[in-house]
Amino acid sequence: MSRLPTVIATACFAVAGAAAWGTAHFGADWIETRSVQALDQVFAQEALDWVEVYPDGLILNVTGTAPSEAARFRAITVAGTVVGSGRIVDAMDVIDPESIAPPRFSLEILRNDMGISLIGLVPSDGGRAQLSEGLANLGADVPVTDMVEQTARDVPENWADAVDFALRSLRDLPRSKISVSKDRVEITAIADSAEQKATLEAAIARRAPAGIALAMSISAPRPVITPFTLRFTKDGDAVAFDACSADTDAARDQIVRAAAGVGFEGKADCVVGLGVPSASWADAVSLGITALDDLGGGTITFSDADVTLIAADTTPQSTFDRTIGQLESDLPDVFSLHSVLPPKPESSAAQAEVPEFVATRSPEGIVQMRGRLSDVAQEAAVLSFARAHFGSEDTYIATRQDPELPNGWPARVFAGLEALSHLNNGTLIVQPSTVEVRGDTGSRTARADMSRILSSKLGESADFSVAVIYDELLDPTANIPTPEECVARMNAVLEVKKITFEPGSADIDSSAVDQVEKLAAAFEDCDRIRVEIGGHTDSQGREEMNLNLSQQRADAVRSALVDRGVEPAALQAVGYGETQPIEDNGTEEGREANRRIAFRLIPNPVPAAALATEAAASAEAPDAGETADPSQEAAADE
Repeated sequence: MSRLPTVIATACFAVAGAAAWGTAHFGADWIETRSVQALDQVFAQEALDWVEVYPDGLILNVTGTAPSEAARFRAITVAGTVVGSGRIVDAMDVIDPESIAPPRFSLEILRNDMGISLIGLVPSDGGRAQLSEGLANLGADVPVTDMVEQTARDVPENWADAVDFALRSLRDLPRSKISVSKDRVEITAIADSAEQKATLEAAIARRAPAGIALAMSISAPRPVITPFTLRFTKDGDAVAFDACSADTDAARDQIVRAAAGVGFEGKADCVVGLGVPSASWADAVSLGITALDDLGGGTITFSDADVTLIAADTTPQSTFDRTIGQLESDLPDVFSLHSVLPPKPESSAAQAEVPEFVATRSPEGIVQMRGRLSDVAQEAAVLSFARAHFGSEDTYIATRQDPELPNGWPARVFAGLEALSHLNNGTLIVQPSTVEVRGDTGSRTARADMSRILSSKLGESADFSVAVIYDELLDPTANIPTPEECVARMNAVLEVKKITFEPGSADIDSSAVDQVEKLAAAFEDCDRIRVEIGGHTDSQGREEMNLNLSQQRADAVRSALVDRGVEPAALQAVGYGETQPIEDNGTEEGREANRRIAFRLIPNPVPAAALATEAAASAEAPDAGETADPSQEAAADE
């Protein structure tokens, strides 16, 4: 019995020890779990998602790869706010700084009526100075908000060109956003009109530097069309829009479908704008086009709600009456129809007595007027009106007086002259029954503009015709280099490295072949100009020999360019020998400079018809570069 208390005491101590161990073990696990959960939560709140926590008893190992030393220190600091710093073991790594990509240079420019805002990162070496200089060149006192940062890193190759291009473009874009990177410029802007939009797009695209990708989006509000005009003609199988206006894209498509149904092919330059007289515009136009086809031909003009249909003079009276009656009943109520069936043409003898007024405008801008006007006062009024549109220096009148002219003659002359002013060159013919304007223009909207002028000013019963040819070379908004720019870029190729020849011969040196290729590329978009290829030598050797050698070398360059696709009619080779030195022939450097090929613009452009003729002729001509007389090898150009 004496041992029983001892056993009981031992058992109690064992149970108490086990309970204490279990309590300590599970308590430590609970503390570890709660500590890790608390740290994970605070790291998530602080956006430190790269940190990981591993418990080791009461010790917490904080691991992960910090993006920077500052981020590592911040993670330790945040952990110390949750648990005691003595329990934290810093086992974090820091990313190698050399593996971090350098900051990317970029610039955002915002401009509106409130001013200009700049934000981005630019080189510390001249970056801010370039911005300051470019903004100063805007020529206006514009408030600038500068949020640009700088960094001392290597400047990308095209960065300065891209920024300079963006700042020069900013001058023309008062409402714009321009984004610049080392090899790309993105421009988003608002223009005041469709014409300004086209002009800006062409100008900006033309001055974009090489090596810089340009993304451009310029928007313009829809134009207000006054009067809202559409004119459709049908003469046999020839159908065309002289003018086309629509209020929506859907209305435009409906009008084009109606025209296609009567034989129209190609693209209709239909302007979508404001000012439509009725929501039923497209329905009315479609009905009118169909009626014109039923008549067999003629013209139909919509000027706001006034509709004028002039049938072909060959239309039978019964067909005319039936079709016009049907059209009058089908047109929406707001539209008013005026229809005309012209009488049969008179004999040629009677036609010879028809009075007329004729005005011509030459490609050089000279306007000459002849024909008939009623009196001296009318001559003075017409001359004054013409000078206001064409300039006083280039306008001439040689008319004769005829007091028997029909009523409304001055209005027809004034309307015709105003329409003629939309052409670069052309002819106006005014007769009692019709007004005819034809010529060339550099405006895609000229036909519609002229039709709108004539329909609004001649009256609903007037008959007129507009025959316009669009020439892209005359279009100032087209991205086509001027003749002067073409020649300048050719000579720029030679400034980098001139074309050299074998000593004393007209054979192009093999080292100059690349320059010939670059010259041929410089002729892109310049196929309608005429260029003189001038050959020049120094003063060594006999004068006649130098003259012949320079001509042969100019011929050789011409032949090389023709072989590479340049139009033969665009090139004229001329040898000048030693007669036009640009440096002193008394020095070796001067003689080297005088031995050259140079390009010069010939004023008259190449007629389109001459291109094919000249090309065919040149295909049979011998290569001038192969006809050099070996006996003429001279001391010149040694």
